[in-house]
Amino acid sequence: MSLYTITGAQLAFGHVALLDHADFSLEAGERVGLIGRNGAGKSSLLKIVADLTKPDDGLVTRQQNLTTVYVPQEPEFDTDDTVFDALAAGLTHARALLDEYDAVANQLADEPEGEQHDALMARMNTLQSSLDAADAWNWSTRVATTLQQIGLNGEARVGSLSGGMQKRVALARALVVQPDVLLLDEPTNHLDFDGIRWLEELLVSLRAGLLFITHDRAFLDRVATRIVDLDRGRLLSYPGNFSAYQTRKAQQLEIERVENDKADKLLAQEEVWIRKGVEARRTRSVGRIARLVEMRNERAERRNVQGNVKLDVGQGEKSGKIVAELTDVTKRYGSRTVIEKFTATVMRGDKIGFVGPNGAGKTTMLKLILGELAPDEGTVRVGTNLQVAYFDQMRAQLDLEKSLADTISPGSEWVEINGQKKHVMSYLGDFLFAPERARSPVKSLSGGERNRLLLARLFARPANVLVLDEPTNDLDIPTLELLEELLTEYDGTVLLVSHDRAFLDNVATSVIASEGEGKWREYVGGFTDWQIQRDRSQQMALEAQKEAGKEAAKDAAPVKDNSAGRNAQRAAKLSFKEQRELEALPEKIAALEAEQKAIGAQLEDGSVFAKDAQEGTRLTERYAAIDEELLVALERWDELENKRK
Repeated sequence: MSLYTITGAQLAFGHVALLDHADFSLEAGERVGLIGRNGAGKSSLLKIVADLTKPDDGLVTRQQNLTTVYVPQEPEFDTDDTVFDALAAGLTHARALLDEYDAVANQLADEPEGEQHDALMARMNTLQSSLDAADAWNWSTRVATTLQQIGLNGEARVGSLSGGMQKRVALARALVVQPDVLLLDEPTNHLDFDGIRWLEELLVSLRAGLLFITHDRAFLDRVATRIVDLDRGRLLSYPGNFSAYQTRKAQQLEIERVENDKADKLLAQEEVWIRKGVEARRTRSVGRIARLVEMRNERAERRNVQGNVKLDVGQGEKSGKIVAELTDVTKRYGSRTVIEKFTATVMRGDKIGFVGPNGAGKTTMLKLILGELAPDEGTVRVGTNLQVAYFDQMRAQLDLEKSLADTISPGSEWVEINGQKKHVMSYLGDFLFAPERARSPVKSLSGGERNRLLLARLFARPANVLVLDEPTNDLDIPTLELLEELLTEYDGTVLLVSHDRAFLDNVATSVIASEGEGKWREYVGGFTDWQIQRDRSQQMALEAQKEAGKEAAKDAAPVKDNSAGRNAQRAAKLSFKEQRELEALPEKIAALEAEQKAIGAQLEDGSVFAKDAQEGTRLTERYAAIDEELLVALERWDELENKRK
């Protein structure tokens, strides 16, 4: 049985139907990625499943005593709370039950036998059952365990944490509840690469049903077992990850296009026929006329695929061949070295991605390259004739009180793109803004719409250097793919900060990566190329270290070989049974890892849930159980190794 089902859901804002007789269900252990265009109604659907709002119409069915937890895009906290208190806030209901239980117990101790005593006993029994069901007796231990699992300091103040760490606190607060269904709205926002990787591992091992909204295609590929596409009011389900969805969606849209073309052709033929005059054969044409009316109505009600944004960069004059040359550049903030002795040359036409943890200094590196910031040591030579257009992730360039038209072209109704004049209404239409919204204030726009407006403003100005600081936040997938295509064909220089791995892979020709302690290094290729090269370098350094260690040990060893005696001496500390156990542990660990990898491959594919939901649930539970077995085995192996030594 499904955890949650919604049938024939209808939801509208004004004349736009966000849900139009939509159907949706969620099975235990499923991980469903919800995608769709900006403004399609994804967050509204998430809130319906969370029971925070109701559809206008439709049947909603949920399992009895189903625990659902919703984590919004921007979680809210009391900034004065400790992290422990913030997590404990997720167990408000359990703590309230426990407080009431203590109060009833105190009353019962003072109450003589009688009707009131019996009523209190009955209430106490009910509370005890509720506390058992909610596992509320040890709520403090649950909070402490979750803090340890997520890697958070319970004594830290929430207000002192970065956006990425606050996102972790929000997820921990949801997980401490041990929900049956977890709902996440843009969970990767504010997380760096390590945070995203951590979240992927966490969600893949989760036993709860999961419904999440994200535009991160790599994240969808790794986590989702099913994709649900909210398209023109309907919820269309595609088993498997995002790559499988793309293939099937393209096929479906092609079939839809062919059918619509056929219907339009037939309608055009019937329109020609009726205009020729039907008076002479009136009695035989009544049915055909009725069919024509029906075809007209169907055509009027058809919701076509929403057009995509039309992107075109206003190309400035060519910059000099060298955009920037950095030689032994060092930058410090107080005692902290952000960049140490970094050397690089940025050439015209380069498309460079900057990667590293939050706070590593990516924005500082950008400002050094553009000459906006002077280094403490070393030299920066900035190229000639640079026309820089800047995309700010905080959207600080947008005046919330200004209208959309004034934001794009202050004091004029025209913009000039590549030497051609275009009316501001038409230009805004290229970015999917209707003419009636052109005079609306910026503050009326959603996050995704504000990003679209910022792109429109950016591309309305001639530039030969584009600086994009997290441009992918809140953009829907079709717009992301179009932006990738535009940047790939762009002749100028692109400096890009992003945590979207697929976007970096498709746009960047090289990566400048933070390697910790102020060290930065440039790698050829995109994000995946950087990972491969970095891992290979680390492996080679590790092997070189091992070889150096072996050589040092060989030089220090005495001439006489007493290794057999020493081994026997070391092994003597273990009993025969422990020695056998130690020898068997590596094989056991390898077998568990292989089993988990095989299960992970089945779960990532997602088809197991479509074929057999119970088997999918069983595999999810087994995956999590292997984690625990591996932990026990590794701890035992470490214990025996230490004893042997």
